[in-house]
Amino acid sequence: MSLNTLTVVIPCYNEENTLETIVGRVLEADRCGLGIEIVIVDDGSRDRSVEVMKALAEKHPEIQCAFHGVNQGKGAALRTGFTKATGDVVLVQDADLEYSPNDYPKLLKPLLDGRADVVFGSRFKGGDETRVLYFWHSIGNAMLTLASNMMTDLNLTDMETCYKVFKREVIQGIAIVENRFGFEPEITAKIARLKPRPRIYEVGISYSGRTYEEGKKIGWRDGVRALYCIVRYSLFD
Repeated sequence: MSLNTLTVVIPCYNEENTLETIVGRVLEADRCGLGIEIVIVDDGSRDRSVEVMKALAEKHPEIQCAFHGVNQGKGAALRTGFTKATGDVVLVQDADLEYSPNDYPKLLKPLLDGRADVVFGSRFKGGDETRVLYFWHSIGNAMLTLASNMMTDLNLTDMETCYKVFKREVIQGIAIVENRFGFEPEITAKIARLKPRPRIYEVGISYSGRTYEEGKKIGWRDGVRALYCIVRYSLFD
């Protein structure tokens, strides 16, 4: 099966300062010859994100928008975005500037080569550069990835990464339950439980993380929820 089009799903919550920049970078990225569709889902933003989205959609026919009346969380925004995706390949892109579309060729190559059905972009697998930030966050990520691997029998290095890329039939065949950041362990567990298991690859990516002062949203409560999700979705449908 040939892959011809890429859908980039961008969940957005209060990202008026970065949304236009990241959309521009997505449009300019090397997509290895794939046509582009961008689905932006505003998750009840209270700043000017909706205005920015609408202006971008008027300017670029490749963009479609969806809106949540109230904030529900990243998982809920992605659930909405995935239902609207029509591309052969679906890629998750955060609306901030932590993850660079310059990594798209690396993320897409295993899929375009016919070797993979799902690709994870790892911040801990030797990308070009990584911003130095929080030690305990890195320990937390490592522990959650270890717990996930123990339950799923995968050998990922970064389960919590934003950059997850899927063949469309894979992601649209999975019912997503989690509304917040529990999406990451949920989707990983559900992919691992598919029969037959999809071919999963992992590639190194760059990472320019944000501080909480710069708008980072994930906290320790999300880590606790992630542990719950690892167990729940690895053992139960």
